[in-house]
Amino acid sequence: MVKSLLVRSGGHLAKTSYYGGRGFQPEAAIAYLDKRRSPRYSFIASAELIDERADVRIASRVSELSLHGCYLDMMNPFPKGTLVVVKIAAGDAFFKAKSKIIYSQPNMGAGVVFLQVEPDSQASLERWLDGAEKDNQRQAG
Repeated sequence: MVKSLLVRSGGHLAKTSYYGGRGFQPEAAIAYLDKRRSPRYSFIASAELIDERADVRIASRVSELSLHGCYLDMMNPFPKGTLVVVKIAAGDAFFKAKSKIIYSQPNMGAGVVFLQVEPDSQASLERWLDGAEKDNQRQAG
């Protein structure tokens, strides 16, 4: 069963999802959040992952975004350690980065870290994060 957990990470309130199966400790989700370099925000956008070595493409959806990575919803994610190109489109903006799958959850999605982001893509990412942070602050009251 997938559950959500609200935690504080880096001074920000963050919502994380975790598998609430037998033996799972919610503290593990909190500990993982504390390792993040930057806050992760809810952000919905279409995405595509490309494994250039195997010439495989997977359509996906971004559900969380940060300065250093994102979480992608998909049924059949690439395995942990796979090097991919991530393309994200939201509104009239576009993002592209060489990335790496850092964790993979079958039937759910994958966590991705951005390894190499081009300057134009970095500008789009920062605009999206500014908007997401403002939305988050409005919702927090």
